Amino acid sequence: MNIQNSTLDDISVILKLYGYATSYQIRMGAIPWPKFEKEMIQKEIDAKQQWKIVIDNQIACIWMTTFDDPYIWEERNEDPSVYIHRIATNPAFRGYHFVKNIISWACAYAKEHRKSFIRMDTAGHNDKLISYYTKCGFTFLGPNTLKNTKELPEHYKNAPINLFEMKV
Repeated sequence: MNIQNSTLDDISVILKLYGYATSYQIRMGAIPWPKFEKEMIQKEIDAKQQWKIVIDNQIACIWMTTFDDPYIWEERNEDPSVYIHRIATNPAFRGYHFVKNIISWACAYAKEHRKSFIRMDTAGHNDKLISYYTKCGFTFLGPNTLKNTKELPEHYKNAPINLFEMKV
């Protein structure tokens, strides 16, 4: 297993994995992600914010990171943090529990960049996901109704957002 930045050559696989994840969210009754545009993924790759786990030359899991998330974390955005978004697993690798690997990686990444927290969020209430993230070591901070969703993707606009953080 190898964690590395995604490349422009990965865009078609990334979009496919986001499509699989969205279909899974719909099947599970969760609030689905919108369709993500190629240009957005390209910008994240160029900014070194898009990541992948590679196993046997296959992309097994993807996610993106940022150090700034003011629309979701509002005044808490001032805390030095790594924000993790859009974890999507290749269906061929379901059950590998990649979130645990991502957390281990994110702890080292946060320390390297002098950040104090790892943070995540989910749209809508999903007891199973809340339980999983807390078992992985996150503190569930509860639901939050966002004040300014104008700049955010559609799935953030009409649902409470559950916030999670882990002190590094």
